[in-house]
Parts: sequence; C-alpha cells; structure tokens
Amino acid sequence: MSIKKVHDQQPESFEFSEENIEAANKILKNYPEKNKKSAVMPLLYLAQKQNNNWIPLAALKYIGNFLSMPYINVYEIATFYTMYNLAPVGKYFIQVCTTSPCLLRGAGQIVKTCQKKISKNPNEISENGMCSWTEVECLGACVNAPMIQVNNDYYEDLDTISAEKVLDSFLEDKPLKPGSSKNRNSSAPENNKINGRIDA
Repeated sequence: MSIKKVHDQQPESFEFSEENIEAANKILKNYPEKNKKSAVMPLLYLAQKQNNNWIPLAALKYIGNFLSMPYINVYEIATFYTMYNLAPVGKYFIQVCTTSPCLLRGAGQIVKTCQKKISKNPNEISENGMCSWTEVECLGACVNAPMIQVNNDYYEDLDTISAEKVLDSFLEDKPLKPGSSKNRNSSAPENNKINGRIDA
C-alpha cells in the first residue's frame, strides 16, 4: 500500500459552491439531525469532486464546521480511506487493486505497467499532467480481477497488454470504454460459456 500524502501547498480557504451547498443540504436530509455527522463521507466526496479530485485541509475544516464536528475527526476519516485524495492527482486518477484476488491474477504486472507508463512512484503525476496512480485495497470486483478504477469507472479482466492500452488511452486523453477487457458481460463467464456450452 502507498502512504497517504497531504499536499504541502494548501489553499487558505475552501467553501462549497452554491450548487454543492444545495447538494450538501440534500445529503443532510438523509440523516436525523442528531446524526448529521454521518454525512461526513458524502460531503468529503463532494468537496473532492469540486476541487479537481483532491481535498485541501481547509475543506476538512469547512466540513467539520458544516457538520458541527471536530476537525480531527474529519481528518481521521479523510486519511483512513483511500478514496479521498489529500494531494493533487492527475486528470485521470488510476487506483490499482492489489488485494489478494487481484494480486494472484496479475496486479503486480499492472503496478509495473503504471510505473513504466505514468510514474515510477505512486502518487506522482505523469509528465503531461494527465495521470497519477496509487495502490488501493479491495474495490469489490474480485471476480473480474485484476482491475483498476479510473476516477469513477472500472476497467476489469486486465493483463499487461490490455492495461497498457487503457493507460495509453488516458495519457492521450482519449479514454477507452470502461468494463471488461475481455468483453465479459459484468461477471458472466468469458465468451458466454456456461457449463461447457456457449449460449447465443
């Protein structure tokens, strides 16, 4: 696993846009008043989305005030979960699942491909500013291992060649369609083969 990095250059302030204030208030309606702190995770996601896919410390303070919860509690949540970025990332943020199922099916090669194509180390932005990558824990698509998440999309059933094609498409700012590189329908068997027969 890569270490969570907090960016050393921080903006002085953060606040939700008008649109995101509306979205945040709508999110709060899902929780009883006494449990509004439970909205911290969706609000962190909202802040990240507003701020080019990373969350400055000022946003953590803002969310703490918004939810009447201590800053340190918001900070603990933001630093615990890999889905929150506390430093700038590329336009396309590649998360490589390296948990056991993906690792057993070749995630190590996907990591090497990221090192070759994007940057030697995780959490560094490619020279053209398009991509950055990191290792993450299980993304819940074990049946389609190995896989990566790029921003909000899954690319599954990868090998070195298909991973290179996917990464090249992002480096060129021409993303390939998400899903299985083997044209599987979700987690259906390859080539629609079921119990030795091929369904039309």
